[in-house]
Amino acid sequence: MLKVGLTGGIGAGKSEVSRLLVECGAVLVDADRIAREVVAPGTPGLAAVVDAFGTDILAPDGSLDRPRLGSVVFADPAKLALLNSIVHPLVGARSRELEAAAPEDAVVVHDVPLLTENALGPLYDVVVVVDAAPETQLDRLVRLRGMTEQDAHARMAAQATREKRREIADIVIDNDVPLAELHRRVKDVWADLTRRAQAAHGTSPE
Repeated sequence: MLKVGLTGGIGAGKSEVSRLLVECGAVLVDADRIAREVVAPGTPGLAAVVDAFGTDILAPDGSLDRPRLGSVVFADPAKLALLNSIVHPLVGARSRELEAAAPEDAVVVHDVPLLTENALGPLYDVVVVVDAAPETQLDRLVRLRGMTEQDAHARMAAQATREKRREIADIVIDNDVPLAELHRRVKDVWADLTRRAQAAHGTSPE
């Protein structure tokens, strides 16, 4: 098994790269998706978040009101740290379960937005960083996600710098390119990852 950590700044195109890697044959462990699952209605995770932040962070249907919780924690580093102390261990445990269920010779891609910020690189055999210029990120966030420029700048500033992400990368996928070129680059990366997986598993390419 080859454990791959995939990360990138907001608007860099990480989600598209993870989708393409799955098309190639990767087993995806999506930290964002798991983070939503572990605080779904009826879960111990949601109960713990409510204990910490109160019922005001619930929507009328009993689910987590993410925008409201976000407005609370992103304005207060201590509250953000508290939330992370609840959610991150649950995400880690579920991620390990999914990884353990994958075939021995699989390429398991962990899509981890905060891989750089949380110094998680050593957990993976290979770290892949999807990179784009800040101008490209800003354009995508405003044009494709409907953010204001102010909100987009704030989200970008809250993340690790482009330089820090590139420092921890074993492979960088530059994504200041059209989609067709990105597809070609991801296929090249997939060929590299499968070679590494075969070497780790003690097999040879067919």
